[in-house]
Amino acid sequence: MNAVSPGVIITPLALDELSGPRREWFETVREVSAAKRFGTSEEVAAAAAFLLGREAGFITGADLLMDGGVTAALRAGELTTP
Repeated sequence: MNAVSPGVIITPLALDELSGPRREWFETVREVSAAKRFGTSEEVAAAAAFLLGREAGFITGADLLMDGGVTAALRAGELTTP
């Protein structure tokens, strides 16, 4: 069994959050992440398709972190949770 753990993915809900009271924090998240952007649903779908496909047949017990580097920024102290 494998898992996909997405960070901020641009969806209607995320767009609502990005225009809400925590907008400034989300902008900071984007700025300190290695990717300097948020993900897309297409990127999550592609990663899931890979893990479900033949090419990933020997990958087991993996958690694919898809957050553009946000977790690394948290661990490095460059970002704090709100």
